Amino acid sequence: MTTITKIFIALLFFFCVAIAYGFQQPSQDTLQSRADTVTAINQRSVDLMQLMEQQRRDSVKRLALENQLLSLQLNDRQENQRLVAELRVLQSRDSILLARRKQKVDSLKLLNDGVPVIPFRDTIFRIYTSLGSYTAKDRAMAIEERIRNLAANLDFQVDSLRAWENENNWIIAWNDQMIISFNDQDALWTNIDIASLAAMKLQEIKATITKHREETSLKNLLISLSRAALIITVLSLLVIGMSRLATWTRRKLIVNRGKRLQGVQVRGYQLISPARQVRILWIIITAVKWILILTVIYLALPMMLNLFPSTRGYTPVLLGYFLNPLRDMGASIVAYFPNLITIIVICVVFRYALKVLKFFAGELRTGALHIPGFFPDWALPTYHILRVLLLAFLMIVIFPYLPGSDSSIFKGVSVFIGVLFTFSSAGALGNIVAGLVLTYMRSFSLGDRVKIGDLSGDIIEKSLLVTRIRTTKNEVISVPNSQVMNSHTINYSADSQEKGLIIHTNLTMSYETRWQTVHQLAIKAALRVEFIEAEPAPFVLQNSLDDFYITYQINAYTKHPNKQAQIYSELHKSLMDVFHEADIELLSPHYNAIRDGNKRDLPDAFGTKSDDKLH
Repeated sequence: MTTITKIFIALLFFFCVAIAYGFQQPSQDTLQSRADTVTAINQRSVDLMQLMEQQRRDSVKRLALENQLLSLQLNDRQENQRLVAELRVLQSRDSILLARRKQKVDSLKLLNDGVPVIPFRDTIFRIYTSLGSYTAKDRAMAIEERIRNLAANLDFQVDSLRAWENENNWIIAWNDQMIISFNDQDALWTNIDIASLAAMKLQEIKATITKHREETSLKNLLISLSRAALIITVLSLLVIGMSRLATWTRRKLIVNRGKRLQGVQVRGYQLISPARQVRILWIIITAVKWILILTVIYLALPMMLNLFPSTRGYTPVLLGYFLNPLRDMGASIVAYFPNLITIIVICVVFRYALKVLKFFAGELRTGALHIPGFFPDWALPTYHILRVLLLAFLMIVIFPYLPGSDSSIFKGVSVFIGVLFTFSSAGALGNIVAGLVLTYMRSFSLGDRVKIGDLSGDIIEKSLLVTRIRTTKNEVISVPNSQVMNSHTINYSADSQEKGLIIHTNLTMSYETRWQTVHQLAIKAALRVEFIEAEPAPFVLQNSLDDFYITYQINAYTKHPNKQAQIYSELHKSLMDVFHEADIELLSPHYNAIRDGNKRDLPDAFGTKSDDKLH
């Protein structure tokens, strides 16, 4: 037995059970929710009940005054006038109370839809008020049960149903069995007199029972069964036909694999092979087949349910599950179209605004456009900042026009994403802000030799998050921009081309050496170094007079700050050569000696001659 056959056997069994036992009335959940609403509204109807009670007391008092007026003597004119005036006041107040009752009822009608009375399938009327200890819901349920019992009673004839007045109420009954009773409050809610209300409800109950008996007759049941069998037969043929069509299509795909179906290639790369292409197409065909089968079955269900009175209420429910989303989608698209046009216009305006900003940024960067106080290297960062601000402003402008922007779920998700982004990217945002601040501070540029904290090297990259430095040992170090902001920065290249960078080193000499000689020799040694400038000329400073020596500092200008390590090395070698050639010892960093004819602390090439002189 195939899967399709099993499905249709189960479907047929389902409908047989539905016909035999019937379904629960579809409006029970709706009835429950509406009854709860009416109960809540009844609690707010205390004022209306007080007005009715006041009206009743006034009626009793008015009747007593009328009897008293009739019993008075004709010559008691003064008392007669007093009673007439009091009767007029009561009549006037009765009219006011009645108007206030109608006003209260009209206001409650906006909230109170009433409890529907649905004995079979359709609502015949609604109950708005309670009666004694029976709430509106209790009254509606009792009336439904009594009408169903009447329809099921074979001895009942609709013409035997009667309505008559009983004191202040009207009653609809069959023989000695009461079906429903009405009072003045029910008539007030329907805005007609109580006698007309009773007559109208009597005709509605008769018509409902007559219609139900006609629909549930044996003849109509047999006709409905034959129509259901026809629908199931047609449905089975459609499903079998779609299954066979899908199987035939699969065979065609396998036959054409490698012929018409040669896969998908992108610039010589086999993105999808023929076998995989066949599998993908077969998955799509299978999905379409089952979608069509389920759609046909789903649309056939309301047709069959509508054939039987016990299941007819499910037809609009099932159709609503299918048609309501489509209708809502269509209505939403049509209603959203003006907002969509607004969003498109706003996006076009912002797009051209960004193009204008990009054009001016390019002009400023190349130097074609000059703004006093605005440096060319600020152009690109400024453009990026303004672009982000414009995009953020764009989102703020179009946010109210987005579908679902006013829903609490959409707002909650937006807040959650914002909080998540804030906490997860706090460090990154700090680095981005620091990178922007560094750009406008112009502390350094690409290629500059700098010292940031304890790191020295050349700037090889500046980004929003990090600054990369290449040290003199060819090490690339990435420093977060926030750390750069929190550290002091020394830029050796900022004014090196205009004013030159001063490199300096200390050397110590004994007090016996003339300072003029030290100055002359230190300057001579500095001028021997390749990358030291002759102009401005090097100069020497005497930094301190220590206990055993004098500290000198040689200062020289260079326009090659990136070669500091090489320049310092060459300068130190040149100082050693020049002073040794002049037969002068270098005392660094500390030197203390008692001269007793020992060999002087000079290299052999310079110390031999001086040692001979000592001896």
